[in-house]
Amino acid sequence: MIINRKTFIKTSSLAAASFLFPNFLRALTLPEAIAMNGKTLIILQLSGGNDGLNTIIPVKNDIYYKVRSQISIKEQDALKLTDEAGINPNLTFFKELYDNGELAVMNNVGYPEPNKSHFRSMDIWHSASDSNQFLNTGWIGRYLDEACHTCENPTQAVEIDDLLSLAMKGDKNKAIAFKDPKKLFDNSQETLYKKLAADHHDHEHDLASYLYNTLGNTISNSGYIFEESKAKPTDKIYPSTQIGKDFKTIASLIKSDINTQVYYLSVGSFDTHNNQNIRQNLLFKNINEAVETFTKDMKENGKFNDVMIMTFSEFGRRVAQNASNGTDHGTANQMFFISGGLKKKGLLNNLPDLQNLNYGDLIYTEDFRKVYATVLKKWLNSDDKKILGKTNGYYDFI
Repeated sequence: MIINRKTFIKTSSLAAASFLFPNFLRALTLPEAIAMNGKTLIILQLSGGNDGLNTIIPVKNDIYYKVRSQISIKEQDALKLTDEAGINPNLTFFKELYDNGELAVMNNVGYPEPNKSHFRSMDIWHSASDSNQFLNTGWIGRYLDEACHTCENPTQAVEIDDLLSLAMKGDKNKAIAFKDPKKLFDNSQETLYKKLAADHHDHEHDLASYLYNTLGNTISNSGYIFEESKAKPTDKIYPSTQIGKDFKTIASLIKSDINTQVYYLSVGSFDTHNNQNIRQNLLFKNINEAVETFTKDMKENGKFNDVMIMTFSEFGRRVAQNASNGTDHGTANQMFFISGGLKKKGLLNNLPDLQNLNYGDLIYTEDFRKVYATVLKKWLNSDDKKILGKTNGYYDFI
């Protein structure tokens, strides 16, 4: 619904005051909203190409220690998962999740004919395309297209960022992106109102109109939303890091019962060509702290069984270290799944085969689009074949 400028001015003060509360947004129970199944997916993008071999460590593999004499994680330092595998010592809470049966790890995830360009490989992961196929829509965007045929500006998918990723862009529907809901509102009220007040033309494809319409829907429903909401403010103290703040935003939205089913955030950069361990250790420490606080928040509020965090990176790194105590762009990698609602836990498949490489790179055994199909079908209750364009099969961890 597009509100007129008079209504916008009349209701803007209410919306501005609303955003001051910690539980700033509530359910947009619009008639065209996606039918909720009670599940929430959080996609955590490890931007830059995280090194999987120093994340899940093959602690009994002599090849690993031979080709990584300076940057390998020693067996005594790795947190033991199995006799053959450990996890990075900076991921202490992930180890706790593993022990509790709340973590699953899929190894060797990739796709045929892998691309080692950050931008192209990320596009492939975002769009779920083949390596030689170019799509201008993302897999979550097409999920919105399929599940929300008449949604004009859906809030069922939210990206915690200033710019919207390809993954979140559909042909007809797009997610909404923001770092801070109050700042989004304030900036939009100031800049978009001035723009649209001076221009009455149709802005159907214009970003300004998109944001204006989205805010219009929020404002026009604000009275009902705040009256009906039973949400409570987040009382957890989250880390002051950016990822800590992002997870706090997501937690507040989830607890407010907004109709969002998919949240997307990113952390990085994991492009560790030199002095890898220093950068990766810091990033893991920040991720570990943020996920720990968020998970405990969800558990205390009875949400954890219906929330799943899924991680991915555009590629892994080369098996051997380089001369700068780092690693260069590689291929296959692992994905993490964190939830109280997993059906299978732990390591879901074998560790990478370091004896069988493709010119020094890992050979994938699991196609990431099969993972997407599983999440779309079993977690988001949607038609994965339509969204992905083909049958991919399913895993049984959810």
